[in-house]
Amino acid sequence: MDAQQLTYLFVFLSFSLYIGIAIWSRAGSTDEFYVAGGGVHPIANGMATAADWMSAASFISMAGIIAFMGYDGTVYLMGWTGGYVILALLLAPYLRKFGEFTVPDFIGSRYYSTAARVVAVICLILISFTYVAGQMRGVGIVFSQFLNIPIFWGVVVGMAIVFMYAVLGGMKGITYTQVAQYCVLIFAYLVPAIFISMLVTGIPIPQIGLGAEVADGSGLSVLQKLDNTLVELGFAPYTEGMKSKIDVFAITMALMIGTAGLPHVIVRFFTVPKVSDARKSAGYALLFIALLYTTAPAVGAFARLNFVDTVHNTQYTEVAGWFKSWEDIGLIGWQDKNNDGRIQYHPGAPFDGKPSFDDTRRPDGSRTVTNTPTASDNEVYVDRDIMVLANPEIAQLPGWVIALVAAGSLAAALSTAAGLLLVISTSISHDLLKKTMAKGLTDRQELFYARVAAVTAILIAGYLGIDPPGFVAQVVAFAFGLAAASLFPAILLGIFDRRMNKEGAISGMLVGLIFCFSYIVFFKFVAPELNSAEHWWFGISPEGIGTVGALLNFSVAFAVSRLTPDVPDDVQQLVNNIRIPKGVGDPRSH
Repeated sequence: MDAQQLTYLFVFLSFSLYIGIAIWSRAGSTDEFYVAGGGVHPIANGMATAADWMSAASFISMAGIIAFMGYDGTVYLMGWTGGYVILALLLAPYLRKFGEFTVPDFIGSRYYSTAARVVAVICLILISFTYVAGQMRGVGIVFSQFLNIPIFWGVVVGMAIVFMYAVLGGMKGITYTQVAQYCVLIFAYLVPAIFISMLVTGIPIPQIGLGAEVADGSGLSVLQKLDNTLVELGFAPYTEGMKSKIDVFAITMALMIGTAGLPHVIVRFFTVPKVSDARKSAGYALLFIALLYTTAPAVGAFARLNFVDTVHNTQYTEVAGWFKSWEDIGLIGWQDKNNDGRIQYHPGAPFDGKPSFDDTRRPDGSRTVTNTPTASDNEVYVDRDIMVLANPEIAQLPGWVIALVAAGSLAAALSTAAGLLLVISTSISHDLLKKTMAKGLTDRQELFYARVAAVTAILIAGYLGIDPPGFVAQVVAFAFGLAAASLFPAILLGIFDRRMNKEGAISGMLVGLIFCFSYIVFFKFVAPELNSAEHWWFGISPEGIGTVGALLNFSVAFAVSRLTPDVPDDVQQLVNNIRIPKGVGDPRSH
């Protein structure tokens, strides 16, 4: 079978597995729908958490960002990895000991306020929809390329699959589906990385291959050759950063604390039987995540090196096999500015905007770009989200590897999308309806409204996925900024500051959310022409502004809480119970 047929087969088999698991583990109660009945084994929960956490941004886009940004792209690697450590150490065990279903549940009870719960729901919905837009976009890209359908229909198919196991199975179905998805995505990520590391360096371990010599007799390491190659073409060295130190720090910190505030990851720790199991599952998840995250820098470097070697100064007919397929969906474009039939790759935009084509092809098979050319020498437009997906094709790996990457990328995007859609639906049905607006709901009614909310969320997510505000990892970075500026400070202070009251928490969340959201919207949508370092506040980009939003949140919350009434005694006791392990002070515990 060719690569196309193998892709259909792999995707069909993996989707059949996911849907079968969802039907087998269909939720029959709100407890199973929200937290899988609280009986998931720590290893299974660690795999599910890793799949939930490693989204399309991790699988598809992170290595692509590193490939094009080089050293600067490592902020995503450091931020997302470090954030999970914060989550595992500072938040997960305490929230599991609290023992409720959702993040707004914790905030509503800890801050003894319906208003605090509603504000938390608003924050959660904004964060989750921003995040899920990137996931659905990733689904659309994969389907459109590997199944030869438009991105629109790719997103629609993805929505239908998520509907099957998120709406029917709830957290119970999602958990066991995500275990399978983790196995698929990690295998799909490591196999091509090992193949390409062997081709480039002769070493089968990508992490070692990144620092090894290129197997071309030049005596140069991978990074040295990449630096030399890019400098010759006019790019900055791959191993040198261009971002300011303050922006690197801000983006890294926003991603770290944003990770710790992500509701769809936090809720996973409510699914294990005991607090000790929450710590264990966090450790397993970190191990499972590390397999991909330590491989991503090598994948990014190999992808950029292969892309330059394959594309630059090459006749279109020599690369047309894979180039044409990505060209057909508008994710690569070539404008032959000097009419020599060769592709020239240099810094700068080749033409205005994303490529648009007329309906004809030139004699060599290439499509005619109708965009207005720029003064740049560059003739190539390439969407960075395709680098991981196209890498096996560029390296001419076997068809089954290409098919495996397609199945893995879909597993990554769909696993996270399902988790996000579930927290949206549970927040609406449980926190807005059951705990706020319709307190007399029965479990059956609550489960019905949870499924209705999930269907609505899927439709909105699909719409956002068809035309998202940026490339996948960038959209996801905005979600992390919103989480950093709104939910993380409220959760952290709720655990470690007994004097933090409802007035402080509500004020902090609103200030952080409004500031961060306004900053992102202004620079990305209202005045994108001003989106540069000289116009940013303190030189901090929209991707990193969540750090400033978090500082504002902490400051406002602390100041307001000290100027308003004290926290009730029963709430202070609740905080003590969350923070102090069971049995401390009891002679029988020693």
